[in-house]
Amino acid sequence: MMNCVFVSDVGRVRSVNEDCTWVDQLESGYTLAIVADGMGGHQAGDIASRMAVDTITEDLVSLPAGLSAEACGEELKKAILHANEAVFRKASEHVEYHSMGTTVVAGIFAGRDGVIAHIGDSRAYHFRQGQLVQLTDDHSLVNELLKNNQISAEEATVHPHRNVVTRALGTDEQVEVDLNRVSLEPGDILLLCSDGLSNYVTPEQMALTLGSEDLGLQGRADQLLQLALNAGGDDNISVALLEQHEDAGSGKKEWNS
Repeated sequence: MMNCVFVSDVGRVRSVNEDCTWVDQLESGYTLAIVADGMGGHQAGDIASRMAVDTITEDLVSLPAGLSAEACGEELKKAILHANEAVFRKASEHVEYHSMGTTVVAGIFAGRDGVIAHIGDSRAYHFRQGQLVQLTDDHSLVNELLKNNQISAEEATVHPHRNVVTRALGTDEQVEVDLNRVSLEPGDILLLCSDGLSNYVTPEQMALTLGSEDLGLQGRADQLLQLALNAGGDDNISVALLEQHEDAGSGKKEWNS
């Protein structure tokens, strides 16, 4: 069983929260978590992220029990591609939504084994015994420049185009979904977040916070959010944490929206 929490905040600058976050255990026993960061303007980004999350959850809520993590991952990929079709179609049919799209990072778990799927620059991190590993590779202009050694890691953190993504859900008729397998041991934490966290909170700060067991899982999510706000809060901020329990039986779950 996993302990699951999430927080989302509009930040200190934006007037609308275009992030959409969803974490729950499905009736079939799988754990599903999604963070989507909408783009395309005041109303359109909010609609794109909500449509993506609604489509994915509706497609997966009736998954049959007993599937492998790999099979669950394939179903998650299909659901994300369906969401791409839905958002792209709505953007094509309504001029006011013409440029809308959203990032998405999602994880689905069958027990301790799971699959992470993502499009864009929302991220997944795996925390284990004080060590934080980024599981996703940003689909962003800055990451392409970084990989091609055109800018340094330090320059990437302050680059004026660090919010420009090279791949998004809903902006094109076809899109590619990246998949990564992950297995959580007891005590491990999976962190999903929008770039409102990762652009303002360092991996070192994330690891230190996730290792603060005295805070509890909800306290750690709240602390990560506060760190992003303290760093400026220039963007919407969303954080989802999934912690693997020692006990394989019925475990406690915390929720915060």
